[in-house]
Amino acid sequence: MEIQVIQSKIYEIRGVRVMLDRDLAELYQVETRTLKQAVRRNIERFPEDFMMRLSAVEANKLIDIGRSQNVIPQDYNIGSSEMFAFTEEGVAMLSGVLRSKAAMQVNIAIMRAFVAMRNYITTATTVTAELAEIRAKLALLERADAENAEAVSDLSEDMRKELDNIYQAIAALSVKVPQARKPANPIGFKRSEKGK
Repeated sequence: MEIQVIQSKIYEIRGVRVMLDRDLAELYQVETRTLKQAVRRNIERFPEDFMMRLSAVEANKLIDIGRSQNVIPQDYNIGSSEMFAFTEEGVAMLSGVLRSKAAMQVNIAIMRAFVAMRNYITTATTVTAELAEIRAKLALLERADAENAEAVSDLSEDMRKELDNIYQAIAALSVKVPQARKPANPIGFKRSEKGK
């Protein structure tokens, strides 16, 4: 039996993954009423965390989901009977209640489907967490890049102002440079040419 076929019959209700009595009866190749009868005869083996009795609203919601996924026929009707939903532990208990070789083989496949689904969810959760961490790091890098670009822009503006100040100072100095004058007479004592 293919795991994907079984996984398509696993639903989540009340925050728990479950399989419906109708789907289990089909997999175990018994009538739904026969499966329910075996459960009722052994009800002490099915506490609330193994089996839930679904309200009509919950049952119809699951049936609608099944119809949309093409795993429950369009003409299926729950009628007046209540619907049971079995958790993974409840499914394991069913194989002991039904006591057939086929039930045991189907039960093994169902357990593998639950484990595969749990592993997939764990892997997907890990990947999602890693992606969230990478996104956070990218956001930090983008913010740091923006801050660095702003700092460089501020630095460039400051440098431009400093260079303007230097050019203005050079221009001011070039204006103040005195123009060339005639050589001045030397100061001091002059000897006459006669007395030589």
